[in-house]
Amino acid sequence: MENKKIRVGFVICGSFCTIAKAIESIEALQNAGYEVLPIMSDTAYATDTRFGAAADIIAKIENLTQKKIIHTIEAAEPIGPKKLCDILIIAPCTGNTLGKLAGGITDTAATMATKSHLRGGNPVLIALATNDGLGASAQNIAALKNTKHIFFVPIRQDDCIEKPNSLVADFDLLIPSIEDALQGKQSQPFFVV
Repeated sequence: MENKKIRVGFVICGSFCTIAKAIESIEALQNAGYEVLPIMSDTAYATDTRFGAAADIIAKIENLTQKKIIHTIEAAEPIGPKKLCDILIIAPCTGNTLGKLAGGITDTAATMATKSHLRGGNPVLIALATNDGLGASAQNIAALKNTKHIFFVPIRQDDCIEKPNSLVADFDLLIPSIEDALQGKQSQPFFVV
């Protein structure tokens, strides 16, 4: 029996300062033998920022994965029914997307991909990047941490002096977190220093 590649749906949301880390993560996953299906929120797909032009970011991701990015609700809906992914990663996951997931709101390609993937009882791994993780988004972290099939890449405060409520995932722990989530386990420790 041949070894089947693990299919990763990789959702990128609009934490623009973290998108370079997401692209590095996609490359690391591909180098480790994972098959990556790129998905972007509307905002991440269409917004030019000081961190890069949207067209350049799209070109990098599509070149790496050799796949067109899913970026509409309509294109994201079949992800679950067609069983396109073994695991879905949201990296970076903004506080906005986190809140929508906690509240059951499905109004972007990112949230639709997640809802569609979860309906089959498949794992979702969140790599958080939000300035209000220990503020307004804390309740959403708690709600999703207690939701079946949702896991988090371990998180840390990224600047406890200047941004005391800001949390970001440790992207170096992405692959071990995938392995844990595929076994139904939350990677520990949840908060890293």
